[in-house]
Amino acid sequence: MRSPSDHHAYPTHWEADVVLRDGGTAQIRPITTDDAQRLVSFYERVSDESKYYRFFAPYPRLSDRDVHRFTHHDYVDRVGLAATVGDEFIATVRYDRIDARGMPAAAPADEAEVAFLVQDAHQGRGVASALLEHIAAVARERGIRRFAAEVLPANTKMIKVFTDAGYTQKRSFEDGVVRLEFDLEPTDRSLAVMRGREQRAEARSVQRLLAPGSVAVIGTSRTPGGVGRTVLRNLLDGGFTGRVHAVNHAFPDDMERLEPEGVPAHRSLRAIEEPVDLAVVAVPAERVPAVVAECGDHGVQGLVVLSAGYAESGREGRDRQRDLVRQARSHGMRVIGPNAFGVINTAEGVRLNASLSPQLPNPGRLGLFTQSGAIGIALLSGLHRRGAGLASLAGIAGISTFVSAGNRADVSGNDLLQYWYDDPRTDVVLMYLESIGNPRKFTRLARRTAAVKPVVVVKGARHTGSAPTGHAVPTTRIPDATVSDLLRQAGVIRVDTVTELADAGVLLASQPLPAGPRVAILGNSESLGLITYDACLTEGLRPLPPHDLTTAAAPEDFRRALAEALTDDASDAVVVTAIPWVGDGSARALATAVREAAQTSGPGPAKPVAVVHLEIQELAEALAGTGGEPAPGTRRIPAYPAAERAVRALAEAVRYARWRQEAAEPGRVPEYDDIDEAGAAADIQVLLAPAEGASAGTGEGTSGGAGEGAGGETGDGAGDRTSVGAESGASGASGTAGAGPGDDMSPGVELSAADTQRLLARYGVSVLPALPAPDPDTAVRAAERLGFPVALKPTAPHLRHRADLGGVRLELGGEPELRRAYAELTDYLGRPEELGLVVQRMAPRGVDTVVRAAIDPAAGAVLSFGLAGAPSELLGDTAHGLVPVTGRDAAELIRSIRTAPLLFGWRGSKPVDTAALEELLLRVSRLVDDHPEMVAVDLEPVVVAQHGLSVLGASARLAPPPPRTDLGPRHMPAY
Repeated sequence: MRSPSDHHAYPTHWEADVVLRDGGTAQIRPITTDDAQRLVSFYERVSDESKYYRFFAPYPRLSDRDVHRFTHHDYVDRVGLAATVGDEFIATVRYDRIDARGMPAAAPADEAEVAFLVQDAHQGRGVASALLEHIAAVARERGIRRFAAEVLPANTKMIKVFTDAGYTQKRSFEDGVVRLEFDLEPTDRSLAVMRGREQRAEARSVQRLLAPGSVAVIGTSRTPGGVGRTVLRNLLDGGFTGRVHAVNHAFPDDMERLEPEGVPAHRSLRAIEEPVDLAVVAVPAERVPAVVAECGDHGVQGLVVLSAGYAESGREGRDRQRDLVRQARSHGMRVIGPNAFGVINTAEGVRLNASLSPQLPNPGRLGLFTQSGAIGIALLSGLHRRGAGLASLAGIAGISTFVSAGNRADVSGNDLLQYWYDDPRTDVVLMYLESIGNPRKFTRLARRTAAVKPVVVVKGARHTGSAPTGHAVPTTRIPDATVSDLLRQAGVIRVDTVTELADAGVLLASQPLPAGPRVAILGNSESLGLITYDACLTEGLRPLPPHDLTTAAAPEDFRRALAEALTDDASDAVVVTAIPWVGDGSARALATAVREAAQTSGPGPAKPVAVVHLEIQELAEALAGTGGEPAPGTRRIPAYPAAERAVRALAEAVRYARWRQEAAEPGRVPEYDDIDEAGAAADIQVLLAPAEGASAGTGEGTSGGAGEGAGGETGDGAGDRTSVGAESGASGASGTAGAGPGDDMSPGVELSAADTQRLLARYGVSVLPALPAPDPDTAVRAAERLGFPVALKPTAPHLRHRADLGGVRLELGGEPELRRAYAELTDYLGRPEELGLVVQRMAPRGVDTVVRAAIDPAAGAVLSFGLAGAPSELLGDTAHGLVPVTGRDAAELIRSIRTAPLLFGWRGSKPVDTAALEELLLRVSRLVDDHPEMVAVDLEPVVVAQHGLSVLGASARLAPPPPRTDLGPRHMPAY
């Protein structure tokens, strides 16, 4: 009898690139029949002790039968994965499905025996842990729910791999063997373990790029000029503490040193007799593959590829870019670029300027990442002008590390967030992004980083609707407004311009966070004080009346007034305004006075201070610390040439401080006793069966191959999955995540009203009944059944939720009114069969709102809330949050829209039941989170009254569930 597994082809989606504990990379892939010789060679390099631990007996070599068994798999009941570097195996893992007696079995048996073997030279790199994550995901996909492993007690390393994984497990000891059994369902602990390993590995991979012991610049020209020679010159001028090599195949055979730089010159990397940690590649794109191969053979740890001619140049370039990443990773190397500007590390023990920046910035507390070389140049130049500080003392706008990633084919902003998260030299993260291919992962990493240090982001390409040329990222339909909400929910400070990025960065890097929104204003110009006051009101701050020191104020007057403001409990921050004065006075004296007052602010929490000056550049330089070295420990004060810029930066600090305070006590996802999760799952299985049958053969599931990229913002193939929005996506386009179901071409089921209501009821959400009214007599009978007064409304797609077209009749108190309304609608809008008229009992009066949930392939499930009606849609006044939302998230969603006052008693109206609204949001969030097949839910309108609410309309769509990318194993993006 043929096993069903005989039909399973090679599962390409199980292939994955991973970052290991030491920062190197490896590929994980299924073992095939073509791997026989690789397996034999791998086994020969394994020590006798490791072989003994694997087979519980001396086992010097594999027999032909062993090789056949270990390379022939059905990819269902017997699966083998290998971790490879180059073309060689460095580790293997396999599972065999077993029954309750431990004998080979097929489905529905849900247990498997698992075994590992890691080459001794690669033990301690975290290879086994990565393989366990992937083989567990494969097993779950194939219906296996539990692993069993037998390990010798002396094999403590392998026992630790299993026990540290975080799965629920059981341990026993019998016949001299430790038997471990563990469930494969992800737990909070297993996810935490996986993400902790991910962070440490990716941070280490970035650290290897930013702190190399030696650098080779490949493509250094013999004559001054050119990209390679410029980078070499910048490395030397910046005082790089490691070794530098110039490489060019055109160098003469007898050339030993490149002059006047005096660095060793080599025709090829092979001629260098010592290790090279980082290679800067500045050769034409067609020559890069040969250079990468040479770097891999030499053991180079990472590449900075400055060469252009890749994805930014079209289809051929995109293919070249994919090949570059594959080739580099096959040798265990990470890549910054291609088309990169370079990297900078100002640490005193490194002083790396492997970039096209003509000078090494002075050290500071800002970590800077850009996806654009031009923006990178502008930011570095602008921060330098703001006062980069003295070489001996970190400045107000100094840099800790800088990466300009170009096409970011491999290393991305996600990797830098992992690195900066616990980097002691970085206090503030600044990022210029043009694409966020995986918003879910980015927001997860940003939320964790923002809990300990500010993350400020400016995003370009907001309105183009597509990724910039050269950025290979999955398609996402999330509008920019939704992205903003998701970033805000994660604690990210999003600004609109590069100038605002620098403004916020220097304030956050130099000043304490404000305790609240109250701002004291003082200065020598009443007019400038009033402008600052107005700017505070515009930004939602609470300014105190400006303290005018008059134009005759001396530096001592400023010092005294600032000291008083800093000790005043009525303020949380201070803005000092200054205009040029007539007569005696020095900008440097004023700067000294301001710094002294800020330094001795008295008891209580420190307050941020910002200075607004008009045409006093010398004051800004003195406050930043340039032009003369202040005493050690002196507080530096950011200065701004416009009140609006200073206040906007301060307002961002206030909002961030509030978020951080709230994030310290995270909300929770409440439990509801009346939720019937199992019943909903059974309903969904029945309702989705036709769609799953139609989609059979379109592709296997995924074990995480489409998961979050451990090395970048994207996950492979994420853009090929379902992406749908709420049913009325066209009419509810006010920033709603996703598109309408009609826009999606993937298999799925549009639920009937009855099925939708039954599913919602499983989660405690009731929909006010509506009965069809195909003719006036039926309408009357329906109204009598429901009870007058009633509403009469159409359900035709082009008329749904369009009260502005006059298609809804409310408060119909009896049969005559109902018949008259029926006649008017059919005369005005069309025949009854075209309108799909229904009769519905009137709900208590209140505020009409809209609740939606939709799946985006990159972001996952997004919950949206707003008020119903054209004004809200036109203004884009909708709030969004990632599912699952907590109680705190739900409350914030309701209060974050601009029209929220309508819910809380605007202009004397009665406040509505926002507690009931919050509960509805939480229940819908639970429904979508528990059942990812619910790819779209639309509740419109939801009428919120003084007491309770009524859901008047509901629609839903089911589809085969997209991959839960946040639960998959670690996986770098594949392009």
